[in-house]
Amino acid sequence: MTILHSYRLALATALLFAGNAAFAQGGASDAPLPGSQQFVNKDWLPSRTNDGVLDRVPHLSQPIPWQPIRPDDVLWKKRVWREIDTREKPNIAFRYAGDENTGGGMFIEILIDAIKRGKIKAYKSFDDRFTTIMTKDDIMESVAGKVDTQVITDPVSGTEVTKYINHDFNPETITKYRIKEDWIFDRNQGQMVVRIIGLAPVKDIFGDDGVYRGSQAMFWLFYPDIRGLLAQYEVYNPLNDVARYTWDEFFESRQFASRITKVSSPFVNQQFKDNMSPMESLYESQRTADEIFNKEHDMWVY
Repeated sequence: MTILHSYRLALATALLFAGNAAFAQGGASDAPLPGSQQFVNKDWLPSRTNDGVLDRVPHLSQPIPWQPIRPDDVLWKKRVWREIDTREKPNIAFRYAGDENTGGGMFIEILIDAIKRGKIKAYKSFDDRFTTIMTKDDIMESVAGKVDTQVITDPVSGTEVTKYINHDFNPETITKYRIKEDWIFDRNQGQMVVRIIGLAPVKDIFGDDGVYRGSQAMFWLFYPDIRGLLAQYEVYNPLNDVARYTWDEFFESRQFASRITKVSSPFVNQQFKDNMSPMESLYESQRTADEIFNKEHDMWVY
């Protein structure tokens, strides 16, 4: 074998490997890039290339670990219910329609998509103690409402036929979220610790005439079980596209604005707004928040 023939053979082998590598790269472009999450809105598609000057750095997709709390270290505890109004400016992240980084959907769309895929469990909203798991039919009814029927007359045959009307879910009708949480003074950590227990989206109900009829919780989610999901989706930051955080970091760092609607008490068994005027309810909410805030200082003083 001559030297020229050896060079030709080596060149052909190199071209063959290069062609295989290019073919492999072309096939890989059909899959999402590493670190990209699943999109929850069909209007968004994952980028097949790095869309930007800088490559997007994915999060670890792991929730912030909670420090264990021993029962013997709990010196004080209070159960608190809160309400988040997404129409307030600090809570604009809940109403953001989504982009290629946030998963392409609003926060409620992320939750509903995970429930439909079986990633998390939803519990019926007739209580907030997570007693009854919702079925797939329950979830669809809670999201889109019941299927309406209408009897119409066929213009051709003149016979009466039943028409089924399906309603599409409008994420804009989710204007509030309810939170159930525990405030605990941990002697080991020497500070007040808050743990969110439950989360419930609240849906506005409108009549056929478009008039607002009231609001109702769609379902309850056990917060510790959904933290892994929340850590996979980013929250839109209107101030900086680089300094984004996950929904788990958003809740754990208390980036939302809310007001207290109920606390555990032997004397108050209803929400503040049920037996107070709106202004009285707001004052009572702030008074309770200040009481919890000052409790940490009181534990050290006494």
